[in-house]
Amino acid sequence: MNIFSESMDFVFAGNELWRILLVTGVIALSFLLGKISKFILKRLDRKMVDANRMIPAVAARSAAKSCTFLFFAFGLVVALSFLNIPEGFESLLNSILELLVILAIGMFVYRQVDVVDEWLKRYSSEESTNIDDMLIPIVGKSIRVTVVILIVLQAAQSLSDQPITSILAGIGIGGLALGLAAQDTIRNFFGSLMIFADKPFDVGELINLEDKLGNVVEVGVRTTKVRTLDGHMLTIPNGNLANMTIHNIGKREYIRRVFDIAIPYHTPPDKVDRALEIVREILDNHEGMDPDFPPRVHFEGLNSHALNLKVFYWFHPPDYWQYMDFSERVNRQILSRFNSEGIEFAFPTQTVHLAGGKNGRTDGASEPEQDPS
Repeated sequence: MNIFSESMDFVFAGNELWRILLVTGVIALSFLLGKISKFILKRLDRKMVDANRMIPAVAARSAAKSCTFLFFAFGLVVALSFLNIPEGFESLLNSILELLVILAIGMFVYRQVDVVDEWLKRYSSEESTNIDDMLIPIVGKSIRVTVVILIVLQAAQSLSDQPITSILAGIGIGGLALGLAAQDTIRNFFGSLMIFADKPFDVGELINLEDKLGNVVEVGVRTTKVRTLDGHMLTIPNGNLANMTIHNIGKREYIRRVFDIAIPYHTPPDKVDRALEIVREILDNHEGMDPDFPPRVHFEGLNSHALNLKVFYWFHPPDYWQYMDFSERVNRQILSRFNSEGIEFAFPTQTVHLAGGKNGRTDGASEPEQDPS
C-alpha cells in the first residue's frame, strides 16, 4: 500500500504519474481507434465496390488513407490537455498542436478530392461527352492546389498570429516577383483554360498540329499530350497550343476525295464522253453517299500532256479505313471498265521535233566540201 501510494506521488516535470499514464493511454487509444477505423473503411470499400457503388467506395478508400493521422492528431491534443505545461513552452506547444491538426484535416480533405474525380468520371460516362475527360484532370488538380494553398495560409496564420489579410498582402508582393519568374507556367495555365473554353478538340480525337497527326491523350493544367500515329508521345505546352492552327480530323463530318484521270489527246470525243459516263455510273448512289453531297465528274481541262477528268466525291461517315476500302473498289472498277472500253490512261510524254539541216541532215551539220581537183 505504501509502495502504491509512493508511486502515485511520483512527479515528473510537474506532472503526477496518473497524468502521465492518462496521456499515454489517450494517445494509444487514439492510435488504436485510427487503425480500427482504417480497417473498417477498407472493408467498407470492398463491399461498396462489389455493390458497384463507386463513389462511396472512393470516399471510404480516401478516408482510410488519412484517418489514422487524423485520430492521432486529435488524440494528442486531448492527451496533452491533461498535462501541466510550463508557461515558457505552452505557447510553442499549442502552436505545434494546432499546426498538426491543420495538417491532419488538410490531408483528409485533400484525399477526399478523389471523390470529386470519381463523380466527374461517372458524369462523363453517363453524358457520353469527351470534353468532360478534359475537365476531370483540370478540376481535380485545381481543387487540390486550392486545398494546399488554404492549408499553407492557415498554417502561416497559426504560426505568425497575423490576420489572413496581412499574410495575403505579403504574399501579393512576393507573388508579383514569382509571377514574373513563372510567366511560362501562368501562360500555359491560361492556355489550358482557353482550350477548355473553346473546345477545339476532345480527348481521344484525331488532330493535326502543324503536320503532326495524332490522338489527344490528356489535357493537363500545363501541357497537352498527343500520341502520334507512329507511336511517339508529344507533350505540347498549352500556351503554345492555344496559338496553333488545329485541324480537328475527329470532328469532320465526311471525307472528301478529289483526283484526276488523265487520258491521251488522241482519244476521240465519244470515248471522252464514255469515260465520263463510266465514272458517273461507278459513283452513282455510291456507298457512303449523302444526298446533299452528290459526286461530281467533269471534263476539267486540256493539260500539257493529256485530257483531264476531275472527280469529286464525299464519303460518310468519316471512317478512314472504310473510306480507303471504298476508294480501292472505285479505282479497280475504273481500271477494269476503261480497259474493257478501250480507253487509255495518259502518262507524261514529250515529243521532240528536230529541224532538218542542209541535205536533210537532222543534226544541223553540213557534209564536208569535196576537193575540186
